[in-house]
Amino acid sequence: MAVKVSVILPVHNGEKWLDECMESLSKQTCRESIELCVYNDASTDQSMTIIKRWAETLRARGIHTIITGGGKESPRGCGFAKNAAVKASCGDYLCFLDADDVMEPRRIELQLNAALELDENTLIGSKVRREPEGSTVRYTKWINNTSQEQLYTQIYTSNGPTVVMPTWFCHKSVFHAVGGFCEAGKGTPEDYIFFLQHLKLGGKLLRVDEVLLMYRHHPEATTASVSEQTIWNLRLAALQERVLKTWDHFTIWNAGKQGRKFYRDLEDKNRNKVTAFCDVDPKKIEKGFYTFENSPLKVKPRIPIVHFTKAEKPFVICMKLDLTGGKFEENLKSLDLKEGIDFFHFN
Repeated sequence: MAVKVSVILPVHNGEKWLDECMESLSKQTCRESIELCVYNDASTDQSMTIIKRWAETLRARGIHTIITGGGKESPRGCGFAKNAAVKASCGDYLCFLDADDVMEPRRIELQLNAALELDENTLIGSKVRREPEGSTVRYTKWINNTSQEQLYTQIYTSNGPTVVMPTWFCHKSVFHAVGGFCEAGKGTPEDYIFFLQHLKLGGKLLRVDEVLLMYRHHPEATTASVSEQTIWNLRLAALQERVLKTWDHFTIWNAGKQGRKFYRDLEDKNRNKVTAFCDVDPKKIEKGFYTFENSPLKVKPRIPIVHFTKAEKPFVICMKLDLTGGKFEENLKSLDLKEGIDFFHFN
């Protein structure tokens, strides 16, 4: 029988979560043919014993299990493991799953239904519930409440992909168009790199607005190995390539630490487009200018600092959301700007 959906599961020492993960796969309501493709990334615990035990249960439900990898070599990382699992797969569609996460019963059914109605070049996600409950409250709110338009406009924030990796579902052609995941290993945000390349190639995004995954938060998660500076460099490069090169001037919203760091890290040609910083802090505004002391120029650039109501659009906003009791959001809304045209969020 032809396989419709391949569940892609990279595993490295996931024994403490795999029973719950596998049980969620066994309870899927999708009536199309499904296979599970596991890549064992040098696990040294009982992960494969658990997978093989569950393979019998899954087979009884019509889900065939393919296991590749293993051996005593060092772990190759999430990117390599995902690529290897996809290479072994036969499905038309790919459903990505992490060993520490749990799918709701209708996940595959609802995401496949959405995929069948869309352009094949679409990366589909969903809402999530976080475990433990109450962890990463602001991040979880952002994942679940971002609008369809903001899936495209908020791709440069420190939160990473607007469609979060554990919820990804796509036609296999999306994977091949991007060329798979970066295999640089630990510390590499392979999902964000893939996500940005997908968009660069004209790929589309969609979120199924139902909670279809329990997204676990714990210190052993692979995302914990990715540095803030690595993410900063990726999103700054993407913003400069996709947005700033089309602007002849812009204002940086935030004359504080983050706004100044953003200014300093810009390419020269884009730094020269900055006409002002804007803020609400009277002390910063009273100071009048930010001087770029590290500039190689003999005459150091001095960038005006103005009140946000006197600033000229477009803006790159280096303010974090949900930290000021809604005051920043109210100030931004008062200017009647269009997100994705008049401003982009960076923090």
